[in-house]
Amino acid sequence: MLTVIINAFQGIKNILPTNNGQLAKIYLRIHDFYGKVNQTQQHLPKESLRIAIEELGKKTIETSLAVINDLEQIAQNHAQYHWVIMGILTTFIRENAPYMPQEKLTSNLSTKLRVDIQAALTVIARRDVNKDPENEQLDLSHTDIRGANLNRANLEQTNLYQANLAGANLTEANLAGAILSAANLEDTNLYLANLEGAILSAASLKGANLEGANLHCASLYLARLNGAVLNDAILDGANLREAKFSE
Repeated sequence: MLTVIINAFQGIKNILPTNNGQLAKIYLRIHDFYGKVNQTQQHLPKESLRIAIEELGKKTIETSLAVINDLEQIAQNHAQYHWVIMGILTTFIRENAPYMPQEKLTSNLSTKLRVDIQAALTVIARRDVNKDPENEQLDLSHTDIRGANLNRANLEQTNLYQANLAGANLTEANLAGAILSAANLEDTNLYLANLEGAILSAASLKGANLEGANLHCASLYLARLNGAVLNDAILDGANLREAKFSE
């Protein structure tokens, strides 16, 4: 079991900022979590999944990080649980990072995302999309994930309706066909992002970097593009009706 714990710890380190002061606590949480899993190993992966869901509900960041890592391993090794786990992770994000109305946000409110929320997003972003069922959609609507690192994330067809992604890094992300209506994408880095066919109606893209982004046939109806960088962006077929480029 020690090898499993060490591998899990290394996996979590890969999705956390370097020099994170919580790493020692996380290691202890992993040790405790995998001790419980080891007791029921003959029932894996179903029993492991049940334990993971129970532990994720305890809402401590250290435990959540260990659980998220374990869920990713199950999703990778057992295709029948892949989409179930993506649903667990998106629900976790929606419940723990809910959308906040703009009037309730203060100017000095930190945009630093909780590390377990970032970890869940990282797992979703790098999942094996070949295991996604047809005609299903990830639901990250009504979430506050400002400042998230989603570099090269695969979020094709994802529901991000009214999500707050201000200041997020979506460089080279795949958002083809994504629903981003009424989303906050202010100062978001969308350099070379694929937004083909995405719905950005009434979205705020003020100050966003859309250099080289693919907006082919995207809907930008009523979108706010004040100060957005659009150099080399592909806009053929895009709906720019009533889009605002200046105050």
